[in-house]
Amino acid sequence: MGADSGFEIVASELVAETPFLRVDEKRLRGPDGTVAPRTVVTIGGAVALVPVVDGEVVLIRQYRTPLDKAIIELPAGKLDVPGEDPRAAAERELAEEVGYTAGNLEQIAYYYTSPGYSDEFVIIYLATELEEVPMNRIGPEEEAAEVIRVPLDEVDLLLPTIEDSKTVVGLQALLLSGLSE
Repeated sequence: MGADSGFEIVASELVAETPFLRVDEKRLRGPDGTVAPRTVVTIGGAVALVPVVDGEVVLIRQYRTPLDKAIIELPAGKLDVPGEDPRAAAERELAEEVGYTAGNLEQIAYYYTSPGYSDEFVIIYLATELEEVPMNRIGPEEEAAEVIRVPLDEVDLLLPTIEDSKTVVGLQALLLSGLSE
């Protein structure tokens, strides 16, 4: 019997819903028949990019309301346009947040952010062969964000200071790709 065999969601009740997320209280029956409550946050997906140009990775320092501070992150965004291809969303976010278009986009990571309570996933792309385009920042946080360029040979020194999971995963994938050498 596999780890997912014998589980069944037997009830679900909407707790809250916003344009950004949905919270449900679910009742899960396990293989032994025990029923347990589980809170599930449905958010969906996001894309993030590791843009590399002129021997540097391009990051942003952006204010985040839940933390009440600015942190260093990869350019990223929600998959919030119905039917939009993740690659198209990645291209949109790259132009929007840091002002580049990529000649080459390669998926280098895919992960669930908090699978214990949420379905949120992030697809991370390595963006190379970059060309500058006008930025189209949306919202006060993006408007105030600072673009940061870090030499590829300093990414390993930056990693211990990064507090954002998608950025940690993306920069580690960059290091493993060998491009940063």
